[in-house]
Amino acid sequence: MQIVSLSLFRFDTASARLWALGMMGAARLSLPRHEGLTFWKLCGSGSGEGFTPIPNTGVYAILAVWQDAATAERQLAASSLWARYRARAAEDWTLFLSPISARGRWSGAEPFAAGTDTQAGPIAALTRATVRPARAARFWRRQPDISRRIGSDPNVLFKIGIGEVPFLQQVTFSIWPDVDSMARFARSSGPHARAIRAVREGGWFREELYARFRIHGETGSWEGQSPRILVPPLPQEQCA
Repeated sequence: MQIVSLSLFRFDTASARLWALGMMGAARLSLPRHEGLTFWKLCGSGSGEGFTPIPNTGVYAILAVWQDAATAERQLAASSLWARYRARAAEDWTLFLSPISARGRWSGAEPFAAGTDTQAGPIAALTRATVRPARAARFWRRQPDISRRIGSDPNVLFKIGIGEVPFLQQVTFSIWPDVDSMARFARSSGPHARAIRAVREGGWFREELYARFRIHGETGSWEGQSPRILVPPLPQEQCA
């Protein structure tokens, strides 16, 4: 069963932040050498709620898609690349996710192989888009209202905005207590619904992808603690 890891790293010092910025290029040399890694992306993050074009120079992310859970856990534990990130980060947190639905493309690929979902409980949502340059200004005018709405929703257990290229290639990642609470936010009236209509009618995105995941494990901490929102790790024999 395919497993996706999302590793977040927080860097506090100026030297560590400069190192992390440099690794946005340098890490591309070593990532392809990891056994069982089928897709990966290096991302920066946005400031505030994370869903802004203003970068947060202290938080970076590695998203990686692995052939199975055992490979993901083994590689992240043994990888010298992840070890270098952890050594310089003031804090790091990795989530292990299994895709349950996915549609669209990311850099021309369909990276997530959705499996059958028979579980209840927390669910993660990832949206990714390449914004057409001619539509970027309109897109970012929508974001402050959407960010405030996400930030004020009491059902959001975790949220972050990350991206590959500032202004143009954006990823939102959020965790919800269940499918119903996430669906209510996505379908309710307001800034989010209006933005979705504008995107569809105006063709704002050159490429887009939407995916949902079940959460099967974590390592590390974020903001000084584990968010304590995760189900127990999936038994290894079920991932074979």
